[in-house]
Formats: sequence, C-alpha cells, structure tokens
Amino acid sequence: MTTAPDFVPHPLARQERMVEAILFAATRPLTVAELAARMPEGCDPAEALAGLRRTYAGRGVVLERIGEGHAFRTAPDLSFLMQAETVETRRLSRAATETLAIIAYHQPVTRTEIEEVRGVAVSRGTLDQLIEMGWVRMGRRRMSPGRPATFVVTEAFLDHFGLESARDLPGLSELRAAGLLESRPPAEGLGLPLAGGPGDDDMEPDDPAPVPQELFDDE
Repeated sequence: MTTAPDFVPHPLARQERMVEAILFAATRPLTVAELAARMPEGCDPAEALAGLRRTYAGRGVVLERIGEGHAFRTAPDLSFLMQAETVETRRLSRAATETLAIIAYHQPVTRTEIEEVRGVAVSRGTLDQLIEMGWVRMGRRRMSPGRPATFVVTEAFLDHFGLESARDLPGLSELRAAGLLESRPPAEGLGLPLAGGPGDDDMEPDDPAPVPQELFDDE
C-alpha cells in the first residue's frame, strides 16, 4: 500500500506566476532566497526565474539580474520611451561624482586610497551624501594597522545605472573618450587619473552637476 506524499508540488507554471507577481509588486530587486521565503514549501524560485526570463525575452519588459537580486525592467532598447517620465533629482558635485567613480572601479577602497587617486582630501560630507543616496555603503574593515573602513557601491547604484555588477562598468578607454579621464595612461596601482579643473576640491563648494550618464553607459 502506497502512501500519499506530504504535499503536492506546485506546477512550474504556477511557480512562475508566483515569482512574477512578487517581483512586479517589489520595490527593489529580490534574491532567490527572499523569493523562496515568500513561496510555498517545495517551490523552486531559481527554476521559475529561468522560465520567466525566457518568457520575457524580447518583450518590452525583461527580467534582469541586478547584483544578487532579480527585477523586471524596461527593455534597454526601449529606454528612450521613458525619458519623458523620468526626472533626475539626484545631483552631485564634481568631487562627489569622482569619488563615486573611484569607489565603483576600485572597491573595496578606503578613504585614504580615494584621496591618493584624487590628489585632494575627501570631505566627510561627500561620502555621507553618497551613503545617504544609497549608492555607497561601508564594506569590511581592512586587516591592517588601524583597521580602516572600506567603501563599496550598492545594488541600488547598479540598478540605477542598469548594471548587473561593477564588472559591467565601461573601460578606461571609454572614459577617456568621454573626457572624464586624462589622456595619459594611469599610474600603477590605484591610478585612475581624473580630469581635473580649477578649484576642484572637496573643501570648496562646487556648483551641482547632474551625474554624467556617459560615465556608466557601456555603449
């Protein structure tokens, strides 16, 4: 005599619908573990995600991986349609933009290392602004004298610029072509020579400038 299983697994199609509903309602990318915690026992959110990615391939909305999370986003080739509805309210000084770029390319990086690259002191307000925006967070402390804190970019940063990971940032050649780096090759080590300008110092107030999209657009 056979016994019935403790539970009947949900069909994959229903699991895909569950994941679809959760992600559409979510305000941020969700990991596989977070999806599993919301779904009934026995479900396989990873497999459901793979199925949804195939279903939405080539459509106006696509399923993207952002860091360790997953979210629905407008298809990249249709992003121009959203420009009229998008208002950029986050404005950064040149000092903050350069600091953000250094952290993105060299993470995890300490404050001292940021100052070595920029050649000027980094004010506390600059890092506080990036942290408050949710684009930068504290990383692990270095196992070195003084155990200095490090800084890394967040998934919110990756999501804002449409990146799966920091590895998708444009190369130095693209940055130089955009005029955001000096034309000379960078020095060894942390060298990321940023194009400077008069009065470009964290200790002096800068006129707010929008975050340059070309800094992170890999085209």
